[in-house]
Amino acid sequence: MKAVRLSRKTRETDIALELDPAGGAVEISTGIGFFDHMLTAFAVHGGFGLRVRVQGDLEVDGHHTVEDTGIVLGRAFAEALADKSGIARFGSFYIPMDEALAFAAVDVSGRPFLEFRAAFSQAVCGQYDVCLTEEFFRAFVANAAVTLHVRVEYGKNAHHEVEAVFKACAHALRLALAPKEGLLSTKGVL
Repeated sequence: MKAVRLSRKTRETDIALELDPAGGAVEISTGIGFFDHMLTAFAVHGGFGLRVRVQGDLEVDGHHTVEDTGIVLGRAFAEALADKSGIARFGSFYIPMDEALAFAAVDVSGRPFLEFRAAFSQAVCGQYDVCLTEEFFRAFVANAAVTLHVRVEYGKNAHHEVEAVFKACAHALRLALAPKEGLLSTKGVL
């Protein structure tokens, strides 16, 4: 694994991102307070160093900011884990957040796939549309080339439900990136 610095500029967003899967500083600024909170939780619980600066077309809504951040973060993970050797590859984790419970399972496989099962209790947390949670993880998975399964088992507060998802995904990734000798594949390649 290696530290990665990426940027992406479109007519909708301008993103600068630094990722160190081995840890480091966490500094997040996307213009969406709740999304900053989720990315901070993701980095802290995953043990990742993460710096993200986004300028997006928030006058439209948060969709491009959230989705494009998922694209760049996914690309950073793909670059950081280029050969996928020396890691455990699989990880899964449950996170309870008060009344909410979320589960995530990941395979750092080179095969992008997202199974996302969540019916959030409210539509908005602050200025964040909770439906963007799935959009973020879809973009992340497609660009990181990982398989990710996410479930919100139950809950009553969307803040807790969404936060449990981000934390469960972070812990699952942390476990998948744990050191392990060789390449975990019967084919010998991923």
